[in-house]
Amino acid sequence: MKNLADIETQSDNNKSILRFTTIGSVDNGKSTLIGRLLHDSKAIFKNHYEDLITEKGSWQNENINLAFLTDGLRREREEGITIDVAYRYFSTPKRKFIIADSPGHLEYTRNMVTGSSKANSALVLIDAENGMNEQIKRHTIISSLLRIPHITVCINKMDLVDFDVSIFESIRLEFIEFAAKLQFSDVQFIPISALHGDNVVNKSDKMPWYKGPTLIYLLENLYISSDRDLINCRLPVQYVINKKGVNYIAGLISGGVFKKGDEIIALPYNIKSKIIHICIFDKELSEAFPPMSITMTLEDDIAMKRGDMLVRPNNYPVITDEIDAMLCWFDDTQKLETGKTYKIFISCREIDCKIESVIYKLEVNTLHRIMDYDHIKFNDIARIRIRTHDMVFIDPYSKNKLTGSFILIDKESNNTVAAGMVR
Repeated sequence: MKNLADIETQSDNNKSILRFTTIGSVDNGKSTLIGRLLHDSKAIFKNHYEDLITEKGSWQNENINLAFLTDGLRREREEGITIDVAYRYFSTPKRKFIIADSPGHLEYTRNMVTGSSKANSALVLIDAENGMNEQIKRHTIISSLLRIPHITVCINKMDLVDFDVSIFESIRLEFIEFAAKLQFSDVQFIPISALHGDNVVNKSDKMPWYKGPTLIYLLENLYISSDRDLINCRLPVQYVINKKGVNYIAGLISGGVFKKGDEIIALPYNIKSKIIHICIFDKELSEAFPPMSITMTLEDDIAMKRGDMLVRPNNYPVITDEIDAMLCWFDDTQKLETGKTYKIFISCREIDCKIESVIYKLEVNTLHRIMDYDHIKFNDIARIRIRTHDMVFIDPYSKNKLTGSFILIDKESNNTVAAGMVR
């Protein structure tokens, strides 16, 4: 079984990787759509396909029930296995894809935040018969908070409304009006029938009024390179390997382009040096950029450790012990406590911190700020202020998701209790 790191570091003929998540109420066709993408793009393993053929209940109207291809979450929960988000992988000749498949139920806001935090794109599924509802609005608002840049609204089950263009247009205009107050850079609309495959992988002849691309064509050609921060150089240090007296600094590049010979600043020491070597596995590179995991050697012997950071001169992150952030509370056994000491994990630094205050609780269905509330509990989203026990290196989440996000860990139980986004 391949893990996520393996998938993301494979070159696979240098094909780019698109990570996307799906948003939709229960029965909007999310599983069927993912199943259709896997089936029609020939991305189903032979043994999996054979299992479906022999499995009771996997047939629907004399065809394979595509939802069974992605029903791992439901089945694993029925068997008592705890799983928050399942990841599905498939590939076409043009691109590799990672699908974050999280539950669609209202009570799983935490899981949606987890699955969508690294997504380049979100597919919003809307039932053509029922239109938009509270759950779709809630998850769309969370996608905006997570700064997912590309939104594709799939108006599904068009076969149940006789492929009526007026229904498609009505839902499209309603979504545009709703999303006007949110922060999306790119929103596109596609009328589909996931069950029958219309406009998913193959162009539909039942909707000649739709002149746009199929869903797979859009996903294959979505331009995502500009979504990364290629200006502000950030390399949080994950670990340092000393080999024959040489320090090899390893980490995931969070921003900018590092080149051999560049001057860098080592934080928190504020020491200047130059890059001598940049390597990925055993291959030496002339330059590296996000999201590459690399090792680097410097001209000077600087005693760096996990949680330090390499940046460029005159281009520093915010160095502070105060964080203003939006936070989603994950823990279903305890509520947020101001003044309590938690551990914060941010940019490879793990240090103690305290939540000094809660500024407001966010009503995610309306975006209203609630000042009068009892507590912050499971699935709640709030704006908070944190005081760390040492300096941290951060950027606003809107500028850099990697250096602008963090998790909070309860020191007693060691459970992850919250995730946050730096304002």
